[in-house]
Order: sequence, then C-alpha cells, then structure tokens
Amino acid sequence: MNLMFKFLLMILLLCSMILITVMLVSKKSIIDTQKSSPFECGFNPTSYKRLPFSIHFFLIAVIFLIFDIEIIIIVPIIFTLKTTFMINWINTVTSLIMVLIIGLYHEWKNGMLKWTK
Repeated sequence: MNLMFKFLLMILLLCSMILITVMLVSKKSIIDTQKSSPFECGFNPTSYKRLPFSIHFFLIAVIFLIFDIEIIIIVPIIFTLKTTFMINWINTVTSLIMVLIIGLYHEWKNGMLKWTK
C-alpha cells in the first residue's frame, strides 16, 4: 500500500510539474480578430450585410452537389447489374441517364456552365 501511494504521489507531482512548465513556457497568443471571425462564402461578416450575393458562386455549388449525388446514385446501379432483371436494370439506367442529360442540357442552355463571365 505504501509503494502504491508513493507511485501515485510521483505521478501527480510529475503531471503538475509538466503542467506548470507548459504554462510558463507557452507564450500567450494575441487574439486575432480576423482568425476568430467566421468565414462565410468569401463575405466579411463585419461589413454591410446586404451586399449583392454572387449567383455564379451559388450555381457552381449547386452543380457540384448535383454531380456528387449522381455519382452516389450511379455506383450502386453498377453493383446491382448481376443481381436484377436485365430489362428493369436497363430501364432504370436509361431513365437516370436521360434525366441527367436533360439537366445538363438545361444548365448548358441557360449558361450555367460558363465559368467565366
């Protein structure tokens, strides 16, 4: 019991010495207002709140999400090729690809794919 108490006391002493050393050695950082402020879509949160929002940024984000979701849908379809009926699989894949092509045509027609305006 006495040996265990000595080990416990040594561990506590060592931890407290490390804690005090770290507190003394570490330099206090000056709080930077730019680093502590939130960053939202390239806007400065302390400026005027009613600045016009770049619709181009929004469209790029939406198109990126659409392409991500289509990859998430296409990968399981490829894995189910051997486990389902071929006619149902072909109908499903064709309808999905047609919806994606129609959506891509719509984006292209409305000029959403022009990255530089």
